[in-house]
Amino acid sequence: MAQETNNNLHLENVSPKAVQVMEEVKKVIVGKDAIIEKVLIAILSKGHVLIEDIPGVGKTTLALAFSKAMSLDYRRLQFTPDVLPTDVTGFSVYNKATDSFTYKPGAAVCNLFLADEINRTSSKTQSALLEVMEEGRVTVDGITREMPKPYLVIATQNPIGSIGTQMLPESQLDRFMIRLTMGYPDAQSEIDIVKGKQQANPLETVNAVVTGEDIVAMQDLVEQIYVHDAVYAYMVALANATRVHPLLELGVSPRGTIALARMSQAHAFMKGRDYVTPDDVQSVFHDVVEHRVLLSPKARVNDVTAAMILDEIQSQVELPVVK
Repeated sequence: MAQETNNNLHLENVSPKAVQVMEEVKKVIVGKDAIIEKVLIAILSKGHVLIEDIPGVGKTTLALAFSKAMSLDYRRLQFTPDVLPTDVTGFSVYNKATDSFTYKPGAAVCNLFLADEINRTSSKTQSALLEVMEEGRVTVDGITREMPKPYLVIATQNPIGSIGTQMLPESQLDRFMIRLTMGYPDAQSEIDIVKGKQQANPLETVNAVVTGEDIVAMQDLVEQIYVHDAVYAYMVALANATRVHPLLELGVSPRGTIALARMSQAHAFMKGRDYVTPDDVQSVFHDVVEHRVLLSPKARVNDVTAAMILDEIQSQVELPVVK
């Protein structure tokens, strides 16, 4: 399969840095290599990550490990019902000495923001995070301030049924590049985790192997990864299939298709290529799309999951022939 490539890319000089980040995070997140890789791919595609899982499986530790390995300014906010929008975006206070207002940054003003249990807070506070996630800036008292680069939000939410929680609406879910579930570790991995905790805090072993400038440089390279028109058409065909499927009430939006393209580019980058293949698209399809579709009542009654429908769509949409 012949590919037109961009000779200005120098993947051999950058990809090892991404591998180094993964190796550092693996020191503390045991047995979840695929999750680590997916989070890094989302970071390189300038996306945000939603982790939906029960407490205690390492969501916060994952975010901390990435912030240390990438030398990023990290902040965490526990989203409870009393958290206000200004806690996220910041606020202005009057300074008597200067007879002016001074801006006090909110928790979201950093490189990596962990929004812990985002589904426990009010919809107004959740919405305050949307501009930050979508636009990379905050507006307080009519003044817009750019966020530092790189910028990443890792949000967590509890599964359905946890007391005091409500699932995020589709309009907010669509802002996240991918949704992941870490799950319980296997037996041997859990033994390694417990033994590691007895000796020292594993986070103290994580070294800074790249800088924020390195991450921005890799993100810029990802945007240059070549995508053939036939592969673009394949992505759109997959998205259209979700919009007309009889068991889906809501299909993938154009924002979702854009996310699929960016994640596919970042996946190709991680594999050391400067062009996207259909395999790249298939590898990230579920993580990008599953939280963006809404099951019909018929699907829910018959215990049909979104994953089952997406598997069907992938098997039915014809693979592109790239020449």
